[in-house]
Amino acid sequence: MNSELFREFLRKLFLAGGIVVVQIIAIIILWQVFKIITKRLSTTAGETIKPLTFKKIRLLSVKQITKTVLFLLKILKYFITAFQLFITVPIVFSLFPQTEGLAQEIFDHILNPLKKIGEGIVEFLPNLITIIIILLITKYVLQGLKFFSSQIAKGKLVIPGFYPDWAHPTFNILRFLIYAFTVAMIYPYLPGSQSRAFQGVSVFVGVIISLGSSSAIGNLVAGLVITYMRPFKIGDRIQIQGNTGFVVEKNLMVIRIKTHKNEYITFPNLQVLSASIINYNTSSDEDEEGLILYAQITYNYATSWRLIHEILIEAALKTTHVLKTPKPFVLQTALDDDYVRYQINCYTKQIAKIPAIYSELFENIQDGFVAKGLDMTSPHFRFILPPESRAEGPWAEYAEAEEKANKAKRDKT
Repeated sequence: MNSELFREFLRKLFLAGGIVVVQIIAIIILWQVFKIITKRLSTTAGETIKPLTFKKIRLLSVKQITKTVLFLLKILKYFITAFQLFITVPIVFSLFPQTEGLAQEIFDHILNPLKKIGEGIVEFLPNLITIIIILLITKYVLQGLKFFSSQIAKGKLVIPGFYPDWAHPTFNILRFLIYAFTVAMIYPYLPGSQSRAFQGVSVFVGVIISLGSSSAIGNLVAGLVITYMRPFKIGDRIQIQGNTGFVVEKNLMVIRIKTHKNEYITFPNLQVLSASIINYNTSSDEDEEGLILYAQITYNYATSWRLIHEILIEAALKTTHVLKTPKPFVLQTALDDDYVRYQINCYTKQIAKIPAIYSELFENIQDGFVAKGLDMTSPHFRFILPPESRAEGPWAEYAEAEEKANKAKRDKT
C-alpha cells in the first residue's frame, strides 16, 4: 500500500514537474515572440504606422505611437506571464491531497474577482446599450445642425433676420449645449455614478472650474454678445482704443488685429465689449459714396479762400484711389485770430490703402501750394491748452501771459 502511495506520489510529482516545465517553455516562447514583434515593429514603424491626425492637426507622431504600442506590448507580456504563473501554482497544488485546499483557496482568490467583473459587465450591458443609443442620437443631431449651419453660411439657406456670419458661432453654442445635455443624460447610467466618491469628484471638479474660470466665462459671454452685435468681421479695418488694424482673428475669447506695421494686438472680449469701435469697412461698404478721408490745414486771411479751396480739391483729385465722384469738397471749420482752418474731404473705397492715400494727398497739397507760389510756413505758432491745464500747474503763468497778449490785441483792434 505504501509502495502504491509512493508510486502515485512520484507520478503526481513528475506530472507537476512536467506542468512546470511546459509553462516555463511557454513563457520562454512567449517572450521570444514578443521580442520578435517588438524588433519588427521598431524597424518598420515608418512604413506600417501613420501619424494620428484630427482635421489636419497632428495629435501623435509615428515615434510617439510606436513608443505607446511597445509599452502596451510590454504590459501585455507581463500580464500573460503573471496569469500563467497564477494558473500553474494552484494546478500543481491541486495534484496533492495535502495542498488541495490551498489550491482551491488560490483559485477562489483568482476567480472571484474575475467573476465579479463578469457579473458587473453583464449587469452594465443594458445601461451600455442606452448610452450607445444616446451617443448615436447626439451624433446625428450634430451632423444635421452642421449641415444646416454650412448651408446658411454659404447663403444657400436664407432665414429672415439671421445673418450668414452667425451660422458657425450659433452652431458652436448649440453643440456645446448638446454635449452638456448628453453628459447629463449619460451620467446616471455610468457605473458607480451613485457612489459618494464619484459624486465628490464631480463636485470638486465643478468647484475648481467655477473658481478658476470667472474671467474666461466673462470673455466667453462677451464674445457671444460681440458675435451677435456684428460690429465687425474678419478682414475689416477697425480702431479699438486708439489702435487701428485689420481683424485677423475673432473667437469667443479674444479679438486679434494686425496693424499696418505688421504688429499683432490682442484684445480680450471683455475689453472690446466696453470699448468704442470704429469700423472703416462698414463706413465704406454700407455707404455707396465710400469712406470720407479728411485732412486739416490752416492759412492766413490775406489769401483768398477760393484759391485755397481750388488747391485742396485739385490735390485730392490727383491722389490715387480717391474717387472722382462724389467730388472732393472743402469745409472751413474755424475762423481763428490769425488764420482760417480748412478741411479737405475726399471719398475712397480702398480701405486697406488709407495710410498711402493720406501720404500722397499731403504730397499733392504741398505741390499745389508751391505751384501757386504760396508759402505754407506759419509766421508763428501757439499752444492750445485744455482748460484744466490753464488754471494751475506749470502752464498757468504762460496761460496768463497769453491771455494778456490776446486782450491787448483785441483792444488795439
